Amino acid sequence: MPKKTIWMTGCTSGLGRALVDEFTAAGHTVVGCGRRSELIEQLQHAFPSPHFFSSLDVAEDDQAEQFCREAYEATGAPDLLLNNAATVNEPAPLWEISAEEFDRVTAININGTANMIRHAVPMMIERGKGIIVNLSSGWGRSTSPNVAPYCASKWAIEGLTQALAQELPRGLAAMALNPGVINTRMLQTCWGEHASSYGDAESWATTAAPFLLGLKVSQNGQALSAP
Repeated sequence: MPKKTIWMTGCTSGLGRALVDEFTAAGHTVVGCGRRSELIEQLQHAFPSPHFFSSLDVAEDDQAEQFCREAYEATGAPDLLLNNAATVNEPAPLWEISAEEFDRVTAININGTANMIRHAVPMMIERGKGIIVNLSSGWGRSTSPNVAPYCASKWAIEGLTQALAQELPRGLAAMALNPGVINTRMLQTCWGEHASSYGDAESWATTAAPFLLGLKVSQNGQALSAP
């Protein structure tokens, strides 16, 4: 398989961090970002150039713009853009969730995805090829109580991706991906000790990474589920 340049948000923990190991081990170039600067520094040390890691909050458009500009200078446009960064609310009925917490969930999960698309996709269009994968959720296609903000954000990702797929020029494609149920910190927030009944991110990444690398432009607009 030809080596690819992969840009990924939310690379410091969970699914994103596990994918870093899989992609780099296979010889691909990884460009990653996350909010925790100390974890980004660890990635910079572990994976030096040609890889590129930077700390930022994707919910801030100016930070996303700067990141994309610096990443482009380091690696060129991405073959694969993975919008993975997300957060979840503390479980509670919707009317008990503060406006600040609701806004934070939607700012990262929806706005953060749109911010990356706004600045990275024109680079991909100029190159004439590339695939965008926006991480959705089972809660982007169904619902559960006490996670209404998260459900709303992931349903939004499904709609955003469908519209984006209709807008992209030939050579580019966008898909929404439900990764499945994996024992991450986010799942532990929602399910507590019951999260341990599910496989970990590292095991998930061993099959998810080749699946992502094998996506084709002909799959544009599809709502996918990881194997």
